[in-house]
Amino acid sequence: MHDNPIAKNISVNGIVQGVGFRPFVYKLAAARNLKGEVSNTPHGVSIHIEGTENVVNSFINSIKNSPPALARITELSSSPADIKHCKNFTIAQSRDEGFASTLISPDVSVCDDCLKELFDPKDRRFRYPFINCTNCGPRYTIIDNIPYDRPHTSMKKFKMCEKCRQEYDDPQNRRFHAQPNACEVCGPGVELYDNKRQKITADDPVKECIRLLKQGFTVAVKGLGGFHLAVDADNDEAVKNLRKRKFREEKPFAVMSFGLEEIDQFASVKENEKALLQSIERPIVLLKKKQGAPLSEWVSPYNRYYGVMLPSTPLHFLLLKNSFRALVMTSGNMSEEPIASDNEDAFSRLDNIADYFLIHNRDILVRCDDSIINLTSGKPNIIRRSRGYVPVPVFLKNKIPSVLGCGAELKNSICITKDNRAFLSQHIGDLENRLTYESFEQTIEHMKRILDIKPEVIACDLHPDYLSTGYALKQQNLPVIKVQHHHAHIAGCMAENKIDGQVIGLSFDGTGYGTDETIWGGEILISELDRFIRTASISPAAMPGSAAAVKEPWRMGISYLHKAYGDDLVNLDIPLLNIVPEKDVKIITEMISKNINSPLTTSLGRLFDGVSAICGIRTHVHNEGQAAMELEMTAAGDAEGFYEYDWITDNDIHFVNPDKIIKGVVEDLIKKINPGVISAKFHETLVRLYTELCMKISDDTGLDRVALSGGVFQNRIFTKGLAESLEKNSLKVYTHRLVPANDGGISLGQAAVAACSI
Repeated sequence: MHDNPIAKNISVNGIVQGVGFRPFVYKLAAARNLKGEVSNTPHGVSIHIEGTENVVNSFINSIKNSPPALARITELSSSPADIKHCKNFTIAQSRDEGFASTLISPDVSVCDDCLKELFDPKDRRFRYPFINCTNCGPRYTIIDNIPYDRPHTSMKKFKMCEKCRQEYDDPQNRRFHAQPNACEVCGPGVELYDNKRQKITADDPVKECIRLLKQGFTVAVKGLGGFHLAVDADNDEAVKNLRKRKFREEKPFAVMSFGLEEIDQFASVKENEKALLQSIERPIVLLKKKQGAPLSEWVSPYNRYYGVMLPSTPLHFLLLKNSFRALVMTSGNMSEEPIASDNEDAFSRLDNIADYFLIHNRDILVRCDDSIINLTSGKPNIIRRSRGYVPVPVFLKNKIPSVLGCGAELKNSICITKDNRAFLSQHIGDLENRLTYESFEQTIEHMKRILDIKPEVIACDLHPDYLSTGYALKQQNLPVIKVQHHHAHIAGCMAENKIDGQVIGLSFDGTGYGTDETIWGGEILISELDRFIRTASISPAAMPGSAAAVKEPWRMGISYLHKAYGDDLVNLDIPLLNIVPEKDVKIITEMISKNINSPLTTSLGRLFDGVSAICGIRTHVHNEGQAAMELEMTAAGDAEGFYEYDWITDNDIHFVNPDKIIKGVVEDLIKKINPGVISAKFHETLVRLYTELCMKISDDTGLDRVALSGGVFQNRIFTKGLAESLEKNSLKVYTHRLVPANDGGISLGQAAVAACSI
């Protein structure tokens, strides 16, 4: 009976296009002498297979259990089919009927096989900057539509030469049906220009670029998802010059090194950090600086860490091999603008920054910044989710309606859902200018097209002035659901961790529009996906100057001092009052007393800022979160102790009163205690305070699950200390691992909340 021929139709969904899946299926079938065909469809991969039952079942099991390295099967189904008496097994032409449901692979780093060829003088692709195969290379950033075939990519204008076509058609070749397949004869090429758009004549543009970088010039290098601005990280003047031109005073630059041996010269690398660096996603990983590190001090000033990545493309490998300890590789943009992604855009926007441009003629269809990850308690904590991770979805607990989450104002990303999958976009940036807003709109349209999703509802933030909220309100053909900022943070954490019901949600960040129209940011919510109750917060403090208090943390320092000491604050002998002129202190205290442009905030992020300023660590910032970050960096690892704290309960809400904490900090400053000790005690105080509050709320409600979300949870010391303390007290802690805890992940929460409201 089992020797009789049967036929089955098999449908495979997931990341199964652009990852060598059809060649893999072909080889499995050929090895078993099975007949039939395989093709790409908008749903994934469709297979018709004919053979004896045992062999067909073995074939299906092999697909399930040992798919290609880059593939991810989310669904596989088979059903009996009519026997067509196929004569062999073939790869059929892709079909484009129906609605799309397949997943698209992210861009992945060049594989070891391609690297070996890249540096082999005998190989026909020796030093070819666009070498790739089915196991590596560009995917998401070159796709314009699906199915994932060459006509739907930016490679469509490059006709394969005879040798490349032979590889493409050969089932035994690892470039079999590799859509970006090319070589120097038929594929993209690199060229070098100066910032006057004059082409630099050179036998090898890459080698000439290396020579210019060694001379201290800044080069705009076109990569996979956009341009980088590159300088020699050892060259002090070059790094300082880049900062000046880019208007990026102190925010750390990322660096790229050829390998772990080079990185070991300036940063400490643990085993789990090595694994992240070498992963196919190739993110920027935050690594602790080594004492006396040889890189320019201006690469990452006032910071204990470097942001480090390994090369992800052949071009990057060619630039770095035997050339530099590290290259600064920062986003190719002026601060606050989106990364430049095409040649004309780069020439227009970067000509005042870059001296030279190393460009190529393969179009980038989707700009995609580098992803950033740090490790907290040994586990990855995504700060920016972009290249290498997008558009892999977050899989949800249940199927939900199709929702478009528009995200927040800062660190914007958007989210589109379909069934049990939530697709977060790459990092878009801060929606504070026309170019970034246009990128936001383009990203929405592109993701709707390539994922074939038509949202049924739009979710946005409560804040009336956010550009993302304005976009949502303009879409008149769809219902709009406004989601409170901090509820969205917690809902995103819940969705990522596939939990529902009630949780104790700690939502801590710098700014969020509250339901009472004040600025929240230090909230504990009894949260469900569709609702929340605010159960704890920080006693409101004035933000004198409103937005100016974010860029000038000394204002928050004065505000907290005024709250704790009143007008007597002027008599305190502390660093802040030795930095800020007396007349400015008087102006701020009058603004607070008379309630002039001094909105109230409950933000824990602002409290971090205030303490940083009071200690004299950072009174003015050049980038968001800088004051809080430097307070964290200052903390002494061996310090002990904490400050007194308390809270009051009003209308069933526990309000943390920061006055005792501020007075404790001031007393230590008067005693000339080192700021590193004060910072450590401040962090420990918050750990103890919020552990006690969570235990109190748990006792009152019976809840034992705690979700942590918001930008404050990028702080390693606080996050690690609080999570460990809560777990010691028998509370189950949920954190972000797949999406950022900051506003880069808030669109997921918006979508999850809105889906419950339909």
